Amino acid sequence: MKNLNIIDKLVFLINSVVAVLLLLSYGLSYVPPNIFSFLSVLSLSVPLLIILNIAFGVYWLVKLKKQLLLSVLVLLLGYNYILSFYKFSTVTVSSESSFSLMSYNVRLFNLYDWIDEPDIPQKIQNFLLEKSPSVLCFQEYDSSTDLNFKSYSYSYFTANSSRYSSKLAIFSKHQIVSSGTIDFPDSSNNAIFADIIFKSDTIRVYNLHLQSSGINPNVETFDSKQSNKLLSRLGVTFKAQQHQAELVASHMSKSPYKALLCGDFNNTIYSYVYRILKSEMLDAFEVAGTGFGRTFKFKYFPFRIDFILADPRIKVGKFSSFNELPYSDHFPIMSEFTIED
Repeated sequence: MKNLNIIDKLVFLINSVVAVLLLLSYGLSYVPPNIFSFLSVLSLSVPLLIILNIAFGVYWLVKLKKQLLLSVLVLLLGYNYILSFYKFSTVTVSSESSFSLMSYNVRLFNLYDWIDEPDIPQKIQNFLLEKSPSVLCFQEYDSSTDLNFKSYSYSYFTANSSRYSSKLAIFSKHQIVSSGTIDFPDSSNNAIFADIIFKSDTIRVYNLHLQSSGINPNVETFDSKQSNKLLSRLGVTFKAQQHQAELVASHMSKSPYKALLCGDFNNTIYSYVYRILKSEMLDAFEVAGTGFGRTFKFKYFPFRIDFILADPRIKVGKFSSFNELPYSDHFPIMSEFTIED
């Protein structure tokens, strides 16, 4: 520090705070939100903390200063987090015996014209017809929208009740032999599942939508009062998500079939809810994805809050993230699978 000028000393002070916060965040996925809800909110900032620590590392590298070691060491300690944050190109091979699953939060097919663009439902349908996944899982599905899913002979929807403002749907080209709903107490969100026959095997597909915080990603600034309200709301949201995720994880643990789990988690890979839902499952993006895997429109840094997880006995063959599609506030994701003998 003695050899640093005043500006560099200030930069290193900020660098130290950011490095400590990132180091602290590494353990947040093990902290239940109902115990320390304030700390769980920090998990949302992990992508930003990673980017800032990389930026500080570059800054000190250019200056040839030993302060470079602080951010480098913190980043190395959490190298698994870095690898999950960004994936380099992965060689994948499709198989004729594979099947595909797409997860897409369609935001009611733009029912209330959030996006100022005509014919959004038709454009979504054209995209789906082009990609033609074996199984389609929708969050925020609007059954009143006039769309043609005749190529999907089987389907299951959230029960037709005013309780569920966020409806879910599973469409399948393969036979659904049974299905059901996992209710979330005191919530308009829920999860559904369908047992689908692929060749000689049956796979249980879960589609879920965890509690939303209702944050507007387009808000530019917050005053102190708004920030306090936001933190309080996020704390309540994460507590609800914890209980919801635990219900789904418990249900999956009793499944007689191999499982695929997809949906809008409304949280990141650094969160408690992601850790308990993923457990020993494979994250399809981590296996076969490329880039940041952004699934939500947030202009400040890439958020991946939509996931496809697979039983380890199901082989992930390919993953696609359509993160430029402008038809919702979320982007669709799709993965191909083959069943291990």
